[in-house]
Amino acid sequence: MTDLHFGIITGLTLEENRQLATLAEVFNYHQPYNETKDKYYEGHITLNDVNIGIALPGGIKKLEVGCNWGQKTVDVLAARSMFDGFVGKNTEALTQLVADNRLIAEYSKACRDELKYGCVFATLYADDAIGCRIRFHSPATAAALWSGEKGRIGCGLAIIDTVPDEQFKGRWVPRLVNFYTDEAVIVLEMVQNQWRATRHRHRMGRPLMEPLIWNATSDKPFGRSRLKKAIRALIDDYVRIVANATVALEFDTTPQKYLLGVTDEQYDTIMNDKFKTYVGSLLTATSNPETGENPLFGQLAQGSLAPHVEKMRMTATQFAAATGLTVTDVGVINDANPTSSDAILAQSQTLVLMAQQLNTGNGDALRTIARMAQAIARSVTLDELTEEERNVMAHFKNPAMPSVAVTADAAIKIATARQEFASTDTFLEMIGFDQADILRIKSQEQRVRGQQVLLEVEDEADSQSDSSKKVTANKEVFLICGAPGSGKTTYVQQQRQPGDLIIDMDTIASALTGDNSAHPDYSNILDVAVAVRNTVYNIIESGAGDWKRAFVITSSMNDDAINVLAKQLHATVHYMETTKAECKRRIASDKTRQDKEVFYKLVDEWFENRA
Repeated sequence: MTDLHFGIITGLTLEENRQLATLAEVFNYHQPYNETKDKYYEGHITLNDVNIGIALPGGIKKLEVGCNWGQKTVDVLAARSMFDGFVGKNTEALTQLVADNRLIAEYSKACRDELKYGCVFATLYADDAIGCRIRFHSPATAAALWSGEKGRIGCGLAIIDTVPDEQFKGRWVPRLVNFYTDEAVIVLEMVQNQWRATRHRHRMGRPLMEPLIWNATSDKPFGRSRLKKAIRALIDDYVRIVANATVALEFDTTPQKYLLGVTDEQYDTIMNDKFKTYVGSLLTATSNPETGENPLFGQLAQGSLAPHVEKMRMTATQFAAATGLTVTDVGVINDANPTSSDAILAQSQTLVLMAQQLNTGNGDALRTIARMAQAIARSVTLDELTEEERNVMAHFKNPAMPSVAVTADAAIKIATARQEFASTDTFLEMIGFDQADILRIKSQEQRVRGQQVLLEVEDEADSQSDSSKKVTANKEVFLICGAPGSGKTTYVQQQRQPGDLIIDMDTIASALTGDNSAHPDYSNILDVAVAVRNTVYNIIESGAGDWKRAFVITSSMNDDAINVLAKQLHATVHYMETTKAECKRRIASDKTRQDKEVFYKLVDEWFENRA
């Protein structure tokens, strides 16, 4: 067991020292209870723990009776809480954070700790490699104080590293502890038996720590363990029953026998070799010479295990009712044999409702974690997040865990009513494909569509009439391609002549919205802008109008799409030979580009796809 003792630490304010002392007190107070929960989760329960002094002899007190009910109580419910990432608009950056932190796998472990102890704590900190690092800590290594006024954690601590205790073998003492406050993460390091504080300030306005809580109440804001006292009492009862039944079985398999009417000499002869007498196929004895009567053999009635079994069944039923598990999960009663998915779902309904409750609470916590992670990665405050970054939601798989056949049937019926649904990732998930399969399917579909478009364009170009060719014979079209910041617009301005056409999405958006900035936000009118651009493309393709040259500016990263457009417009393709570093340098110095991080990301994506 690890104890925390800090004393007065130089570099901390009086209030911070007071908070830290309270946190250490809370941590130390809960450690014995946490160890008890660990003990029941692992099933390390001895007969000494459950013996009430009635039936069990004292010589077997240290014997452990294997019982996985504690683990079942936690793991079966945790298995139905399947976090599947975040959903929302433009969640690519957040999805990358989830992948870099292995958040889906880490959540699965954290969920078990949450149900075992009642809560678990997520901590965040900036990381140059991935933007933000997310870690989970159980109450065995962390503690927090609840702020009723703010409705969240007021402050908290997490043990980051420990070292062996030099005085007590097998004991570990903290070496590195993080202290989380509204203004900073204070790193406490033990150096020469003295705590030293290093302060790392942040602008989040709250501790970089968020709890995931199970079954919280107004008087217990940090929740309750699934292995509460009433559940542990039922486990004790079961272990005691198994022990009593085991002892009874030993006696029942060797029933008591008796022999009447023998002399002392005959008795001594039989008792000299008890084993031979017991296992011998034939047991003989002569008549008693003193009385002339033959000996009388008999056996006492054999004991029954039925009372033990019935008690075990009753305890198992009580346990299933108290935990929401099915009787088959407990492993004692096996007379429930559901024959359909509906029957299985009906038996698990209580557990499904618990899982939905768990997902609701954890979903809110994960949403807060996602917001803080994005803010840390971008070095902004929570108030500076975009609406899209704030409006993210945690997604969980169906806790009812319906069969693939049932889910696929539902997906097909939905797709029949809403044809667009069949082209979504959700549809593919419902019919049984995982994310890896979905990525492969989408990639192959995109490749096939590109090949089809190329064939259609080639066929259309081959079937053009001579008159159409004459119309465009005296006109030139240039397709100017490059990453953001590569100088496409500057190049076109240098090359243009009076009467030339310039087709640029920024210019089209400015005309539609009245926003005269160099890079207007046209996300809300994207469909309209694309429709206008396509109309102009059709005019250029037909050669209509009194113009000689047209410049089409595009940042497309897809070679197939560029080739298709070039064939459609009979255009000459010109790539801007600008390096990635030069693009970013130009963006940094361009005052017309407000959200530079977005443009930096677009530059990275352009060059990655081009590579």
